[in-house]
Amino acid sequence: MPRIQLLHLAHARSGDKGDTANVGVIALKPEFYPVLVEHLTVDRVKQHFQGMVHGAVERFELPNLEALNFLLHNALGGGGTVSLKTDAQGKVYSTAILRMEVDVDDDIARLAGAAA
Repeated sequence: MPRIQLLHLAHARSGDKGDTANVGVIALKPEFYPVLVEHLTVDRVKQHFQGMVHGAVERFELPNLEALNFLLHNALGGGGTVSLKTDAQGKVYSTAILRMEVDVDDDIARLAGAAA
């Protein structure tokens, strides 16, 4: 089973709401949405951001948009106006989540142009 980065399956946007990073992950093709739902669990996202996200992770499914939205609590060092972090608005979380690797079947890997 090929292991590919999410960037072959989705694009993402992120930003801040106080000390919470808001990360949206949108499937590039309708066929990829079920893969996102399967692999981007709360536990997997929390593990991926270990050491960066110090609070809970919440997931919201938006099947009509073929997207998932994550709230990463206590992730921004207090928020944009008080944080000493370089990325106090959480803009790089979208790039970081797309670096996550997932196992997909050969058909999805080919469709994503990422066949090994």
